[in-house]
Amino acid sequence: MKLKLIIASTSTVYGGSYLEYLKDELAQHFYKVETLLFIPYARPSGMSHDAYTGVARNFFEKININVKGIHECKDPKEAIRQAQGIFTGGGNTFVLVKQLYDRHLWDILREKILSGTPYLGTSAGSNITGQSMQTTNDMPIVAVPDYKTLGIFPFNINPHYLDPAPDLLKHMGETRDTRLKEYLYFNTTPVVALREGSWIEATNNHYYLKGEHTARVYFNLNDIREIPSETDLKPLFATN
Repeated sequence: MKLKLIIASTSTVYGGSYLEYLKDELAQHFYKVETLLFIPYARPSGMSHDAYTGVARNFFEKININVKGIHECKDPKEAIRQAQGIFTGGGNTFVLVKQLYDRHLWDILREKILSGTPYLGTSAGSNITGQSMQTTNDMPIVAVPDYKTLGIFPFNINPHYLDPAPDLLKHMGETRDTRLKEYLYFNTTPVVALREGSWIEATNNHYYLKGEHTARVYFNLNDIREIPSETDLKPLFATN
């Protein structure tokens, strides 16, 4: 199995601009790519596919990479098949997953990623690389045929992980920790919770955690660990 993925919690860290914190990594990740296929189906804030593709295009121009939206292609399957590199942007995971099912793109996308084509996912685009989308933070604004996703990793992703803030005097809703424990009560697939500014760099048999933060990994209800940056996550799941 060949892998070349960057799976990021977010596209924009607080106070920064779009993908700027990953600029050097992406220039290296896509160094052989002249034209990048962008999948804008998640539509953050409901923006159009054209507008979202424009955001991605403006960034990648800085590192001399052209961007083409998959919605601009006559045959989306053939576009994936011929892609030099692929970027699936963030937004609403339910919307993204529904579009991929409606267009019957799961198998060809998985095959393309497993062949070693460089892939970037942010937020929703990262969610779909896990076993299922069940640990997304997004509202179910559309119905999906199935929660099953690409299954590239033996775990699910939870992007934008926020730590509990017990000192707050006001109720701010259930914590992410609470929600993920609820998930694990009914499911056995582990979860890698990524804090903002963190990402996973997957190459062949290694899944390195990158960025300045630890990741909170939920192996099961009785085994929850903080994993340091630069750790290879792959061996952690060999016996879990």
